[in-house]
Order: sequence, then structure tokens, then C-alpha cells
Amino acid sequence: MCGVVGIVSTGPVNQSIYDALLVLQHRGQDAAGIATSQGKRINLARGNGLVRDVFRTRDMRNLHGHMGIGHVRYPTAGSVSVEEAQPFYVNAPFGIALGHNGNLTNAAELQEDMYRRDRRHINTESDSEVLLNVLAHELQQAVEGLNLDPHAVFTTVRRLHQRVRGAYACTAMIPGFGLIGFRDPYGIRPLVLGSFDGPQGKEWMLASESVAIDALGFQRVRDVAPGECVVITEDREIFFQQCADAPSLNPCVFEFVYFARPDSVIDGISVYDSRLRMGETLAEEVAKCFPSGEIDVVMPIPDSARPAALQLAMRLGVPYREGFIKNRYVGRTFIMPGQEVRKKSVRQKLNAIGSEFKGRSVLIVDDSIVRGTTSREIVQMARESGAHRVVFASAAPPVRFPNVYGIDMPTRSELIAHNRSDDEIRRAIGADALVYQAVADMKRDVSSFNAKVAHLEASCFDGEYITGDVTPAMLERLESSRIS
Repeated sequence: MCGVVGIVSTGPVNQSIYDALLVLQHRGQDAAGIATSQGKRINLARGNGLVRDVFRTRDMRNLHGHMGIGHVRYPTAGSVSVEEAQPFYVNAPFGIALGHNGNLTNAAELQEDMYRRDRRHINTESDSEVLLNVLAHELQQAVEGLNLDPHAVFTTVRRLHQRVRGAYACTAMIPGFGLIGFRDPYGIRPLVLGSFDGPQGKEWMLASESVAIDALGFQRVRDVAPGECVVITEDREIFFQQCADAPSLNPCVFEFVYFARPDSVIDGISVYDSRLRMGETLAEEVAKCFPSGEIDVVMPIPDSARPAALQLAMRLGVPYREGFIKNRYVGRTFIMPGQEVRKKSVRQKLNAIGSEFKGRSVLIVDDSIVRGTTSREIVQMARESGAHRVVFASAAPPVRFPNVYGIDMPTRSELIAHNRSDDEIRRAIGADALVYQAVADMKRDVSSFNAKVAHLEASCFDGEYITGDVTPAMLERLESSRIS
């Protein structure tokens, strides 16, 4: 998962993009980058690390221009090399910088095609560089001479959709021309448009989540539609066109379960409201398993499980307590690479308040159980703090399948629920009881807030891959490359 942002303003955009990336930091902690445009020149600063650590004063001073894009990354394809920090840049045609959120399922075939047919060299293992070169090649074919206009860009993105498979929400910038935003035809990854009526005229912003738009004082206009392309010229004129033949809206349900900030609205659905609703439904499942009086206290795993846990406690009539305190200077353990790093970081990240556990039957609520590392450590912490009984509840169903659309869970052997029954999972994490949300209930809880969302991309839960090109052989190749 990554975060992207793009701004066309009446004044310098370097500080605004920096501020937006800080708000989107939860989407990627591995690397960050900003590219701005001043006339025909692209200014670029990027590196590994958190936003606050990557950019120095000298970097900000060199990021001149009234137009720019930014990116925060955690790796899902490629390596953690600084060369794969985004935005990526290609110098022809015109010069293009691009930031990409998602994952391409046919990146390997495209890379071979780039070399043999398009005569373009891909220098990294990143699928984002592949995507940029597809965009650049198709733009070169669509433009006659130097007559770059929105129509040529729309033609380019239409051809890109025909070649590229997978999930992608992108911001791209062409110096001297403008900003481009586009979303895959299935609408798997989010992209939101915002505007600001400044003293010198209208300004525009694209971002992965509405919270970034809110934080900068912009007004949320709408979500970019699946398959749609948005062009904002350097003069701040805006153009839209649907560039996919058969677009359909299938937002990733894991955005609502875990990744997105609760104060974001994605495809017309409040992330916070959807988590509250999941807590209500989870309460019904817990009530079936435990008669009144068997649970003394409900506790969330901070932060993303709080809304579900709070609503669950209210529905059950059980006291809600904060039993775990989070160290906010340790990153999200799900995003951290390497099992040992994740395991060690759990104890650094969370500490139990012993008095809340001692002698009690405790219901611990988390947003999901992926690898089980965090869950196992948390159950152990509860027992060490004196809990009489530990019940673990997940607001999401078991994660049983790899995700190939931009979430870092491509290896089945890493998933605690793969080929395990619920009771086997319970024993693996050391809990006395385990309660899961049902897949159908989770989908209903999220989609109930927007009638236009008829389907959610939930492949890591149900094994159904919306793009139709994910085969068992592909999953085997992904796992082999990851293990090697």
C-alpha cells in the first residue's frame, strides 16, 4: 500500500505536498518523495525513511514550482532500495514524473514487452517503473509533434488500460503541461479530487484519501471514478474523461478494515462509520458464543480497532477499557518487513496496563488477524498481566488468501489462517476463544453506506480476484520470488 498526492496551485506547492504526505504517512513508512515542476524543469527529492526524515531544508528549497506530486511507499513489488523510492521519472516524451499506489498483476509480461516491442529499458524491479514506461510509450504514440493536450492524454490512458492489469491509482506530472490522475477500471485503489478557492483563483488536489484534502483546507469534490482520467493543466483548467470500456467500482475492503484513516471518506463511505458497523455485527457473533456475564471487559488493539471495539462493548453492555497503550514512535507492525522485525516491534509498540487485566475475562478486539504475530504477542501480554481468560475477536474474517493488488501479503505460508481451522488459529495465537466476522457480513457492513458500491474487492478473504487474470500458477510464481 502506498499514498499519492498531486497539487496544482497558484503558489509554491512544496510545503503543501510535504504536509499532505505527513497525513498519508500511515500508508507507507518505507520511503517518500516529492517532484515539483518549474517551467520545463522537474525538481525531485526522495529517499528511504519517514517523511520527516527524508526531506531536509535544502531539499525543500530546491523543490520550486506551483505544481507537484508526492508519494509515500511501503514495498509490495520490488525491493526496499532507495532507487525504488517514488516518484519515478522518465525524460521522454516531454518528461514525466509518476507516483503509483497499487500493484500490477502482469508486470513481468509488460517488462518483457517494454524491451522487445517498445524498446524501453526498465532499471528496477518495481512495477511502478513499468507502469510509468507504459504511460510514456503510449503518450509518445498519441501525440503528434509537440501538440500535447488533454485529448492526447485521454487517448494515452485508454491505451494504458488496455495493456495494464491489476490495481493502480496514480498521479503524474508533465512539466509545462499539467497534472494527470487516473484510476484502474475496477476502482480497487482510492483516489480523491479536492479544490480550493484561493485569492488568486481555483486550486486543485488529488490524494489517496480525503483526510489529506481536509488537512490542507481543500474541499472534497468527489472520488475519481474507476477507469477515469483527470487532467489539470498548469493554468488550473480541469478536464475529465472515462477511459475504460467497462469500468466497475470494486474498492478494496481492506482499506476500510485497516489501512485507511478513520476520518477518511472513500468512494462515498466513511471509514469510521463502516468500522462502527463492523463492531455492531461482531457483537452479534460474540453474543452467540458467550451468554451475558462471561466477559468482564472489552479492550481494543489501538488504533484502528477502536471504533469496532467501542461499538461492540456498547451493544453487549460490557465495560470498555483501554488495556494497551501504544508507543506512537514505532511504525505499524503489519507494514514492517520481516517476521522477526514485526515480532520484536510488537512489544516496543504496545504495553499492557496490568490493573485492567488482573483476574478478568477479557475480550480483545483487533481489526484483523493476518500473520498472527501481533495477536500471539498480545494474548501473551494479557496473560502475563493476570487475565483470567483471553477471548480474541477480529472485526474482519480470516485472511486466507494472498493479496496481489497492493497489500503486502502475497505468501500463503505467512497467513496464519491459510489451511487452518478457526480452532487451529485459536491455538496458534494462544487464546481461550476466537470470534471472527463473516465475509458476507463484512461486505454488507461496508457497502451499506453507498448503494453504488455493489461489490468490494475482498480477495484476501474470499479468494475471488476481480481482475480475472490471477491464476494458481501466478500465485506460485509470486511466492517463489518472495521466498527466494
